[in-house]
Amino acid sequence: MRIIHSVRYLLLAAILFAIPAASFAQVAVGISVGIAPPEIPVYEQPLCPGEGYIWTPGYWAYGDDDYYWVPGTWVLAPRVGVLWTPGYWGWGGGGYLWHAGYWGPHVGFYGGINYGFGYGGIGFQGGFWDRGGFRYNRAVNNFGSTHITNVYNRTVINNTTINNTTVNNVKNRYA
Repeated sequence: MRIIHSVRYLLLAAILFAIPAASFAQVAVGISVGIAPPEIPVYEQPLCPGEGYIWTPGYWAYGDDDYYWVPGTWVLAPRVGVLWTPGYWGWGGGGYLWHAGYWGPHVGFYGGINYGFGYGGIGFQGGFWDRGGFRYNRAVNNFGSTHITNVYNRTVINNTTINNTTVNNVKNRYA
């Protein structure tokens, strides 16, 4: 009789431990492509629509057996203090794998890709959060006639070494 009760308690304990573990399970859908995506096209950044918008750069998506361009856009941050980390295609497992972008407290790794407009391949120079408001780097964002109060100018220099020659891409424009 004691053995039956012990087995029941062990079975009940196993079920209780299994339920929380199953609730944390995640489902991920991935894409693997055998050919590299095209180069990032050169395009004009649309005008910033107003305060609180953060630039999310365009990217190459894959569908119907080919890549297609998804243009960048200004997006309202989902909450104060978060920044967009762009998605990217990276080589792994015998193909190019898509690593999706995400919102977070800082910009993480995004494949070393120079998307432009503040995303130079090694981090984000388009602005930062300061006391609940976003401060924009005027040198890399397009404001046109849009009135944005929290701006600053910081020149962004992207140094690229090609065949032992350093090429400096300096972006500095004033709205």
